[in-house]
Amino acid sequence: MTLASPLAPTERAALFGLLADPLRLRIVELLASEELCTCHLIAETGAKQTTVSHHLRILREAGAVTANEAGRFTWYRLAPAVLDELAASLGSLSRQAERAARNRQPCAEGWPARPPA
Repeated sequence: MTLASPLAPTERAALFGLLADPLRLRIVELLASEELCTCHLIAETGAKQTTVSHHLRILREAGAVTANEAGRFTWYRLAPAVLDELAASLGSLSRQAERAARNRQPCAEGWPARPPA
């Protein structure tokens, strides 16, 4: 049984890990609506500049966020392809779970073994 995803399990896990941190998830949610600069993200999240910058670096390195410099400011934008990959992975799992309700592997004869004395 395999997932219908072009990404390896470790790559999928890394993408899901991007959203595992509450602040990173909040940044992703904010960037889903519009491009924002660091000052906006600081104001919206209440986090320190160094913390927001750290999470933006992680998101940029994963390809989840792109940056566009405009004068003194850097504007960040969410890369929808990353969320599309996550959604496709979850959709595949959901379809597999639907089919799993009708599948059952046979157990080996004599299993379970006698409980230890």
